[in-house]
Amino acid sequence: MGRVRGVVLVMSRDAVVARLRAAGCVFAEDEAELLTAEAGEDCERLGELLAARESGLPLEQVVGWACFRGLRIAVLPGVFVPRRRTEHLVELAVEHVGAGDVVVDVCCGTAAVAAAVRAERPEARVWALDVDERATRCAQLNLPGAQVGTGDLFTPLPDRWAGRVRVVTANAPYVPSDAVALMPPEARDHEPRTALDGGLDGLAVQARVITEAPHWLAAGGVLLVETSQEQAERTAELMSAAGLVPRISRREDLDATVVSGRKR
Repeated sequence: MGRVRGVVLVMSRDAVVARLRAAGCVFAEDEAELLTAEAGEDCERLGELLAARESGLPLEQVVGWACFRGLRIAVLPGVFVPRRRTEHLVELAVEHVGAGDVVVDVCCGTAAVAAAVRAERPEARVWALDVDERATRCAQLNLPGAQVGTGDLFTPLPDRWAGRVRVVTANAPYVPSDAVALMPPEARDHEPRTALDGGLDGLAVQARVITEAPHWLAAGGVLLVETSQEQAERTAELMSAAGLVPRISRREDLDATVVSGRKR
C-alpha cells in the first residue's frame, strides 16, 4: 500500500497475509480477515493496524477487543489479554451463582470473567478488582454500572461483604518467574509483568488469594482459581490448608485447569 499523486493504493488480502506471515503470525489468514474487517474501507487505517501487529503487539491490543465467551471485550494497551482457556473459569462460576449472589473477580484484568458471569447471571452482584489502574480502566468499559476497584487483591472490597460472597474467581498470575522470559514476545513484551509473574514457583499470588478468600466467602461459597495442569495438585493443597474443600476440574479442549475450593 502506498500513494501515487495523493491516491491511496489498496493492499490486497494476499499482501496482508504475506506481511503477517513474515512477522511470524501463525494464523496469518485469520488475522488478515480481522484486520481488514476492522479497517473497513480505510486503507490508511489498515496500514496502521498491520504495522502495529508487525511490531509485535498482541492482535487483541491492535484491534482493541477480544472475543470471550461470545462477548466483545475491550482490551486497552498494556492490559492482559483474556485467553480462551479462562472461559472454563466462567463455566464453573455460573454453576454456583443465583439471584442476588455476590461474585468477586480478583486479578480481573479486562474483567472478561466478571463480564461473562454478569451476562449469564444478570441477577448477580459483580465486583471486579485489580492492582493495575490500566486494568481497572479497561474493566470499567466492560462492566458499565458494576463495581470496579483498584488495589491489592481484596483491599478495595468493603468490609460489609466479609462472609457474604458466594463466588470468588481468580485468574492470578501463575507463570514461574524464570519462565516468563520463555513466553511468546507478545505476552512478555506487551502485557504487564504483574499479570504474568507468579513468583519462584508460580503460586505466590495464588497462595495469597487462597489465604484471604475464606474471610470473604459465605458458608458454602466457592473460590475458583485458574492454574496449570502441573500446578493443580499444589494449588489444591493450598486450598486444603486454608480450610477449603478442593476439587480439580480439567477441560482438555481448552487446555484449561481450574481448582475450586468450597468453604464449609
